[in-house]
Amino acid sequence: MKLDIQHVTALIAEAEPRFTGVVTLHRGVEPLFAQGYGYANRAERLPNTPDTRFGMASGSKVFTAVAICKLVEQGRLSFDARLLDLVAADFPQFDPGITVHHLLTHTSGAPDYFDEEFMDDFAALWETRPVYTLHGPRDLLPLFQHQPMKFAPGERFSYNNGGYILLGLIIEAVTGASFRDTIMEHVLRPAEMADSGFFPMHALPERTAYGYIEEEDGSWRTNIFAVPYIAQPDGGTFTTAPDMARFWNALRSHRLLSPEITSQMLTLHVTEDDSDGYSYGIWMQHREGKMITYCVMGEDPGVSLLSRIYPAQDVLLTIIGNTESAVWPVAHALHEYLTQV
Repeated sequence: MKLDIQHVTALIAEAEPRFTGVVTLHRGVEPLFAQGYGYANRAERLPNTPDTRFGMASGSKVFTAVAICKLVEQGRLSFDARLLDLVAADFPQFDPGITVHHLLTHTSGAPDYFDEEFMDDFAALWETRPVYTLHGPRDLLPLFQHQPMKFAPGERFSYNNGGYILLGLIIEAVTGASFRDTIMEHVLRPAEMADSGFFPMHALPERTAYGYIEEEDGSWRTNIFAVPYIAQPDGGTFTTAPDMARFWNALRSHRLLSPEITSQMLTLHVTEDDSDGYSYGIWMQHREGKMITYCVMGEDPGVSLLSRIYPAQDVLLTIIGNTESAVWPVAHALHEYLTQV
């Protein structure tokens, strides 16, 4: 596949003239296109560049999924292991049949602290719960651990942020280490993602974009009070577009997991509709049994990310924005182009 770079540039400008973030196209880890837009720091007018670090929102669920899969590969865990046998906590209304597989695939039916079927204002969660108190996954449990089940385990797909908080607790119970240390050991270091990590919102390192929440009157503010102050198992890790290329390359070349476990991770486990489905931390677009794309994505106040592989074209598209929604029109325009060339 030969890309028309001028056409790609024009599509981005037409789709979202106010886009602020980074767009890259890679083949393996080789960059085919890389461009920053807008400012990483608006007050100082510091531009976004291809190497700028951004928050990933829910895009980093895939790292939690890889860490779980690594524990399965090591024989320390199984996909059929039950939550209530693994985590010492009070879950009075949870179904005892909830398994690791259910949590990975959003089919557990467990309650959620931010249920996207009914809730749309993530920042509102922290109006009475200071974000600086959320140190680890156990600090989020009071938000949902006493609520009733939504449905029986395995009954259907329902995207569940709390389920990945529970997976983080499973990682900590099995390893005796923090979920962040485990992800560093089993994902970020072996994938050589040196620019990625768990950075507290009040102490961001160099080359890191602030997330911006834009108001209708044109004013803006950073998202420091709108998201947990440090990444949790369901999202919030910081990364760069080149590091996402390194991640996908490491996963697909079996440097993170064995071929057998990688195959399980990239298997379509549940369908959301006729064309979209989910594996372990990864969205899949399929048609007539054929995978069109593998994708991780996420959105939080001031943050949006999409990193999507097109297997037939052997191309990785990564779009990371430091506003909430500007990624999606760009993603739609480039998806139309990449699936037609």
